[in-house]
Amino acid sequence: MRGSVALRNQTKKIIDQADIKTVRMVFAMLEAEKENDWWDTLDSKERASIEKGMKDAEEGRVYSHEAVMKKVKKWRLK
Repeated sequence: MRGSVALRNQTKKIIDQADIKTVRMVFAMLEAEKENDWWDTLDSKERASIEKGMKDAEEGRVYSHEAVMKKVKKWRLK
């Protein structure tokens, strides 16, 4: 919690010293963040698919980047 307060205070100081372009960008980012979480925009099938993928990854059912690249290379040669 203390770290959070310090971070907020440091951020406020930076914003107070920033140019108006930077302040507008930070404001827009914060406004967009509070509007919608992207997760809330997904339908149930999309959420289920993501959750399945996360469970697969947690349980070690993954492919290395190298293995995927080998498969892609074979597909591209067909």
